[in-house]
Amino acid sequence: MKNTLTLKSIFFALLLFIELNTIAQDQQYTQFYSAPTLLNPAFAGASAQSRLSTLYRNQWSLIPGGFKSYRFAYDHYAPSINSGFGIIAGSDKLGTGSLKTSSIQFQYAYEVKVKRGLFFRPALQLGFVSRTLDFGNLVFYDQMIRDGDPSYEAISYGPAKYFDASAGALLYSAKAWMGVSVYHMNKPNEAIYNATTEIIPTRLSVHGGVRKKIKSNYYSKVGKDMVLAFNYQAQGKFDQLDIGIYTELNPVVLGIWYRGLPIKSNQYQHPNRDSFSALIGFQTGNYKVGYSYDITTSQLALGNTGGSHEIS
Repeated sequence: MKNTLTLKSIFFALLLFIELNTIAQDQQYTQFYSAPTLLNPAFAGASAQSRLSTLYRNQWSLIPGGFKSYRFAYDHYAPSINSGFGIIAGSDKLGTGSLKTSSIQFQYAYEVKVKRGLFFRPALQLGFVSRTLDFGNLVFYDQMIRDGDPSYEAISYGPAKYFDASAGALLYSAKAWMGVSVYHMNKPNEAIYNATTEIIPTRLSVHGGVRKKIKSNYYSKVGKDMVLAFNYQAQGKFDQLDIGIYTELNPVVLGIWYRGLPIKSNQYQHPNRDSFSALIGFQTGNYKVGYSYDITTSQLALGNTGGSHEIS
């Protein structure tokens, strides 16, 4: 009995320590260009027609209880009022589904014509988020010594529900774009343990890109463009840079991306590098589908993460 109480005390001490020292971070996507309203609410309604996007990401697929994320995004432009509207619904699952975050975000962007072919769009995003922990998927020490009977633990946990506010701005033309977005401006508390506070740090994103026509006799027949893009993000103590290039060779899309800041070390004195990503996609008419695979290059690679898979 004494050993049981001791182990329970250690368990709850560790749990409390983890809660108090967690720095929440947003999920990231390799194919953010496939659902640009995830990158910046100012992209809402920036396309020539209404747009529906979906993303699924399985991060570090060989690590038990890894991350799985889903996003569904829709946006539309109303030319009569120079306004774009968007909605994003998402779900993140961690640890065999025990920890789950669900969210819905609403976006509004207003378009201002700077000059012919150049536009500026300020935007606002408001949303609601729910974070829950399913104790049915957890096993406590007293269950192990009593052959799986229900645990006697009674923990003060409950769903965390909070309001989330973000904003963005975008300057773009047919050949280039530059934007900035700021997420979690109200720094919400997402702690599910009632005795703790877990503030989500504000996330800054600076992003841009250029699009260039491929000129050759062959490519003039099949289309298409070459796109160079980047996305710098900073949240809490962490930052990173995504930079890549992809070509649109109708009907095939090919690309390669790098994520990290190798000239900078992280707080553990390791080089700030994360992954290389390769992607392939197909497009026909108004439909596009893409697959990307991230090869882990950080210290996690020593444990064989299995990389990350993403479908858009």
